[in-house]
Amino acid sequence: MVTIQSKWRYLFMFLGIQLVVMALLSREGYQKRVSYFIRIFRKPDTTGSSGRNHTTAGIIGGDVYANLSHLSKGHSHGDDMPYCPKTSPLIGGPIHVSFPSGLTLSEVQRKNPLVVRGGRYRPPDCEARHRTAIIIPHRHREHHLKFLLYYLHPFLQRQQLNYGIYVIHQAGNYTFNRAKLMNVGFREAMREEDWDCLFFHDVDLIPEDDRNTYVCDSNPKHAAIAMDKFGYKLPYKMYFGGVSALTPLHYLKMNGFPNNYWGWGGEDDDIGVRVSLAGMYITRPSLKAGRYKMIKHKLDKGNDVNPKRFNMLAKTRQTWKLDGMNTVEYEIISRQYLPLYTNITVNIGTEAGLHPHPTPPPPAKAAGKPAADAPAVVAEKSPAKPPAKQKEGHSGK
Repeated sequence: MVTIQSKWRYLFMFLGIQLVVMALLSREGYQKRVSYFIRIFRKPDTTGSSGRNHTTAGIIGGDVYANLSHLSKGHSHGDDMPYCPKTSPLIGGPIHVSFPSGLTLSEVQRKNPLVVRGGRYRPPDCEARHRTAIIIPHRHREHHLKFLLYYLHPFLQRQQLNYGIYVIHQAGNYTFNRAKLMNVGFREAMREEDWDCLFFHDVDLIPEDDRNTYVCDSNPKHAAIAMDKFGYKLPYKMYFGGVSALTPLHYLKMNGFPNNYWGWGGEDDDIGVRVSLAGMYITRPSLKAGRYKMIKHKLDKGNDVNPKRFNMLAKTRQTWKLDGMNTVEYEIISRQYLPLYTNITVNIGTEAGLHPHPTPPPPAKAAGKPAADAPAVVAEKSPAKPPAKQKEGHSGK
């Protein structure tokens, strides 16, 4: 009898466990719950920093400024300066990301005393092995920009990079063109310095792990492989959006980015196709390292979904050598070397061109000719005029 009772007891225990597991899996956020129970049976990480906090994804994250407090301006660069280690000793892994409401650019500047005018930095105690330019296409996103700068500056300093941050601000109110702004950023950044690598970075994406190093690979690199909005997974194989890295050679080999994608969508996939057509392939960091948190926001005014994007993508094979870095046209309105970044405000024109010609007036009616016999004139909407040049010192807002 005891044996039968024991069997029933084990059976009820097994069924109870099954019900608990099913309940957990059926609720929203089951991945967090499963990972929590797995961690219970793991040994604690004795090498981690005692000041780390939990992120919303259940991964331990630390203060991005934690490893930088001992750096000072006391060192001067010279011929005898040693190279920085191949792997920076300041890298700490996962980063805790949050968005405090009271953050100001003055506070970001105060926390980054080694960043000099124009958003430039190099390690104070060793010679950097890599020179990286960050290109940020931008318009009316100052709120997002301050959070990105807050995290990105210490993130790059922990990697011991020689870097500069360029914000390329589209002037005027015509439809936003992200890819064309990145073409502008590439050309203007390379005019200032012989950068080894250029990172094209959306303003609303914050890196969550500094093991995702901002240096280029032997092929174009897609760094934002795991965004929180996609469940920290790659949405599809050829995705090349968010944050990507190319050397100048990669960029010119694929003729840069397309100039004719006005509005949201399509340009990332076009760029991914260009990589393949140029005989290269996309490299990526691991899912653990390539994590990004997106600052939540609605679709911007002036950045509506591009209805032509699928038709344009179908023609990339025919257009990639005819539209890109070799055809980009723009006008620099102002260039400002601000404490945390270089702001370049630029006129990139409209779909009708940099300086579209106004529609000619209809021909005058011949004298004495009856109105009924006059030729019909179809009224056409004149293309939007490019924004007027602004005075030097424009903030780009």
